[in-house]
Parts: sequence; C-alpha cells; structure tokens
Amino acid sequence: MTYSIGEVAKRLDISTYTLRYYDKEGLLPFVDRNQAGRREFKDADFNYLETISCLKEAGLPVKQIAAFIELCLTGDRTLDERYDFLAEQEVNLEAKMASLQHTLDFLRWKKWYYKRALAAGTEDVNYLPGTTQTDPQLRAQFEQLVAQGPTPKPLVSVINLNHGTKKRVFLKI
Repeated sequence: MTYSIGEVAKRLDISTYTLRYYDKEGLLPFVDRNQAGRREFKDADFNYLETISCLKEAGLPVKQIAAFIELCLTGDRTLDERYDFLAEQEVNLEAKMASLQHTLDFLRWKKWYYKRALAAGTEDVNYLPGTTQTDPQLRAQFEQLVAQGPTPKPLVSVINLNHGTKKRVFLKI
C-alpha cells in the first residue's frame, strides 16, 4: 500500500511542510516518487520515519539524522556504526535529562520556598534570623520531603511570623 504526503503527515501528526523539509535535507532517500513526481510512502517507510522522529525529539541536527539514515540504507555492514551512534546518542540524552532534572528540582525548591513565603506573608520566613540568607536547614527539609517520592505528601510546617506569632500551614511542592 502507498500513502500520500498528506496521509503520512496526518498519521504521524506532523505537517506536510516538515516532511518536505526532511526530504529536501536528505532524510527521506527511501521514499519513492510516482510518474507525476509526487512522493509515495510505503508501509516499510514508517520504520524510518519513526526513527527520524525519535532522533529529532532527542535533539539531533538534521544532518546527523540524514547520516544515520544513510547508514541504515547501506545495510548490514554498518551495524556496528549504527549501534555506536545510538549508544552515543543515548549517553548524550541521559546527560540532557540529568541536567533538566536538576533544573526541575531547583524550580520545585523555589516554588516550595515561595509557597512558604506566601503562606507567611513574607520571604523572611525562609531566612536565617537577622539575615537575608536562606536557612540551610530549610533546604535540607525540602530535600527530605522530595526523597519521600515523586509526589510527596503535604508538609505541615509551623512558620514563625515576624511579630512572634506562629502559623501552621500545609505546603506542597
């Protein structure tokens, strides 16, 4: 069975413009053309298209993806190269994910920090007394909360307000 560029775009939930761009950049050398010069995709082409989408999502530049597709089309003699390429991309992606996780952890910390400040009506609740330095025990308390799991239970905290009164609040990440 063959598919038009519009049918493929719809099936993959991408634009026809993107598919034309991929073709122009050499990512689709496996796609046949009919007598009128229109692209005709086959069922087997979806394996390549899935690979292209995955590598694109991983952040690879189009030229690297094209080189990988060329290796695939070359056949079995490039199996080692393809495996090594994917292993390298896996390492790179894991590093990106670790960096993003660090960023997400920090944003959650700051969100929790500001939730405490909002509940108390002042950011001073997060500082060491008489300073504008964040209390390190507060960060440790947050880290302990996070260590309890991806969706920690609300933390019940007693917040000392500036005027000596205490307020009990429930804080979630």
